[in-house]
Amino acid sequence: MSAPAEVPVLAWLDRARPILDRLAATQAGAMETASQWCAEAIAADGLVHLFGTGHSRIPVEEMFPRYGSYPGFNPIVELSMTFHTQVVGANGQRQAMFIERMPGLAEVILDNFRFRPDDVLIVFSAGGTTAVPVEMARAARRRGLRVIAVTSVAQSMSSDPEPTTGSRLLDEADLVIDLCSPHADALVEIEGVEAPVGPGTTIAAVTIVNCIKVRTGQLLAERAALPPVITRASVVGAERSLELFDDAYREHARRIARAIVRDNDEVTAIPREEVTRT
Repeated sequence: MSAPAEVPVLAWLDRARPILDRLAATQAGAMETASQWCAEAIAADGLVHLFGTGHSRIPVEEMFPRYGSYPGFNPIVELSMTFHTQVVGANGQRQAMFIERMPGLAEVILDNFRFRPDDVLIVFSAGGTTAVPVEMARAARRRGLRVIAVTSVAQSMSSDPEPTTGSRLLDEADLVIDLCSPHADALVEIEGVEAPVGPGTTIAAVTIVNCIKVRTGQLLAERAALPPVITRASVVGAERSLELFDDAYREHARRIARAIVRDNDEVTAIPREEVTRT
C-alpha cells in the first residue's frame, strides 16, 4: 500500500512531526533529569534561570509568566540580542548578531545577579557556538550552578566553535537536551530553491520547556511545594484568577529580590510569610 499523498500546505508539519517523535524517543531521560533539578531548585526556595539570544528567547518567555505557568523560573532576556522587529537601521539584526558574539558580555550579565547553590541555569541556543550563550554556561558553572543546555547537536557540530570561546554550549553544560533538528534548522526543501524553508528548532524548544514545566509542576505538587499557577478566569472564575495572578507575581518578586540585590544593598527580600494572601 502506497503512502498517502502529502498535502502541500502541511509540508512543514509533515517534517516537524518526526522531530517531536525523536524528542520523545531520545530525550525523555534528559528532560526528566532537568525536571528533577528544577523541582529541587524551586522547592529549596531557589530559582531556575533561563537565558537565550536571538530566537532562542522564545522558549525563555514560554516558561514564565503566562497562563499555565508558575513562579520559580526567572527569564533573563537581553533586548539588545533578542529585538527582531527592527531588521535594519537602529537596533537592527546586524547589531544583535554582532553583540551575541562579544566575549565577556556573559560575565557582565551574570554580575547583575546573586546566585544560590540550589539555582539552575537553562541556556537555549540552537547553534550553540556564539560567545554569549557559551560563556553564560561556563560562567554559571564557575558560580556553582547546574547548567542545562538546550541545543541542536547536529547544528552545533556542523560549525566550528568561535575562536574567542574555544568550545560549544554542549561542552559547557552538566546536561544537554538535543533539539533533534537538522543542521540547516529549516525543514522543507522547495524545488529550485537552494535553501530550505521553515525552521524547526522553535517547536522543539517550546515542546521541551513545556514538558519540563509540567513534570516539574508534578514533582513540586508531590512535595506540596508548587507555587501559584496562573490561569484564566474561564477555568477558576474571575476573582480566583486575579488572586492567583497576584500571588504568583508576589512570589516571583520575593524570589527575584534576593537574586538581584547585593549584600551591601539596603533592599531586602519580601519575607515568605507575606507572600500568601490571608
